[in-house]
Amino acid sequence: MTPAELSASLLAVVEGVLERRGAADVAVSAADVVLDRPKNRDHGDWASNVAMKLAKRAGVAPRELATEIAGELAEVDGVADVDVAGPGFINVRLDAAAAGLLARTIVEQGEAFGRGDWYEGVTIDLEFVSANPTGPIHMGGVRWAAVGDSLARVFQAQGALVTREYYFNDHGGQIDRFSRSLLARALGEATPEDGYGGQYITDIADRVIAASDVDLLALPRDEAQEAFRAAGVDFMFDDIKTSLHEFGVDFDVYFHENALHESQAVERAVARLRELGHVYESEGATWLRTTEFGDDRDRVVVKSDGEAAYIAGDLAYYLDKRERGFERNLIMLGADHHGYVGRMMAMCAAFGDEPGVNLEILIGQMVNLLRDGEPVRMSKRNGTVVTMEDLVDAVGIDAGRYALVRSPVNSSIDIDLDLWTRRTNDNPVFYVQYAHARTRSVARNAEAAGVTRDAFDASLLSHPTESALLGALAELPRVVRQAAELREPHRVARYVEELAGTYHRWYDSCRVTPLGDEEVTDLHRTRLWLNDAAGQVVRNGLGLLGVGAPDRM
Repeated sequence: MTPAELSASLLAVVEGVLERRGAADVAVSAADVVLDRPKNRDHGDWASNVAMKLAKRAGVAPRELATEIAGELAEVDGVADVDVAGPGFINVRLDAAAAGLLARTIVEQGEAFGRGDWYEGVTIDLEFVSANPTGPIHMGGVRWAAVGDSLARVFQAQGALVTREYYFNDHGGQIDRFSRSLLARALGEATPEDGYGGQYITDIADRVIAASDVDLLALPRDEAQEAFRAAGVDFMFDDIKTSLHEFGVDFDVYFHENALHESQAVERAVARLRELGHVYESEGATWLRTTEFGDDRDRVVVKSDGEAAYIAGDLAYYLDKRERGFERNLIMLGADHHGYVGRMMAMCAAFGDEPGVNLEILIGQMVNLLRDGEPVRMSKRNGTVVTMEDLVDAVGIDAGRYALVRSPVNSSIDIDLDLWTRRTNDNPVFYVQYAHARTRSVARNAEAAGVTRDAFDASLLSHPTESALLGALAELPRVVRQAAELREPHRVARYVEELAGTYHRWYDSCRVTPLGDEEVTDLHRTRLWLNDAAGQVVRNGLGLLGVGAPDRM
């Protein structure tokens, strides 16, 4: 019996009890009968607080309602025992056969196990990284690359139609500083005071010169700077896209900020807000009345000199996303953008949308790399910050992604490079990947010993470690849904770590292959199903994180 099947049975029992009590008008849905794993497994396989959630609406004491529900649920096929604890918790224990059937279900469902329909058909635009094309991606952006791509995978596993989007900041002062830095380096001049340094500036400048059909350094300075700007930004962004691709992150849309200003999108957005009555003129400038929607002050949209203010691009970009049909728009930003949230939510409300629904902003905290207990502060290539390439060179792609995604994004993290390169159980990604490799090794040894999956008797999976492993495997669908609902893909990482530990303990206690001349039995064959189910779930979990599941280590 899968958790979904047990939930359906519980829902049917609850509806029947309410109807007999004359409370059929009490609305009850699948969301009311959520099952959780008890922290103490002596309390059963599953627990529900449905009676406490519905008792007041049904006009009955929670424990009385729970007792009635428990009595009927105990009659469901596959349920061994049901008891009521505390003020009305319902604890359920499945019989061994019903619990064991999950192993075959997982193997048969394969990659589909763990997926759900919580966001079925919902269109989500997920914007992340969006680093300026003025240098390599620093660690804050690298964290968003790992987390954003994992979150996209989690959303897709819940049926969402996800577009991964990169906002390409190719408009404004930072691009001017970048082009001036390139030209200065090409001319052998000092880096401009507000410019960019590092070896990569030399590399890009050299590539611009090599790719040009004319002598750029012989041009007038303004023409030369424009040439370095146009070619240099393209080279830099190509490098960024290549780095992301090698990190396992590819985007569906690369949206150019400059296009908003060239296409009159800014003017259209301001016109829309003016029609809605939220734009006014004062002191020669055009303002958006964001204080009406919770902002601490109104915002200038068009400055008195006629130049668009920074928020103007945000207005146009948000409206463009909505016009492209995205119901939900998520933006991932660094900790230095925390003060940005209020004005963005006010902007969303000004367009008549619902903040937190049509627009969400996730703020990520800093990442620190440590080696020998000391911070790694400087990239050899960039000269100022540590980059994606530095992390990958130090620990590899799988460990890099896993290290960045296994902690909540609202907390700073320290990545110990020494830890993440170890091939020991202290290294979380090694520990999980080794569990998967071990399942494949067991399967190969089973094949060599003549153990196949041509028989399955779920009632034979009665060892305590088998019950624990089945319980852990059953958790994946719930974990994935929670990760999607809460925007917390780190839950998947922590889950597969716990699952790996549970699998290793089972491996130490239960054999799949017979010893010596021992005859192959249905117990061996059934345990092979359980072994392969464990491998499938670890593989599915790692896949949601964009991390590989090796067959051998």
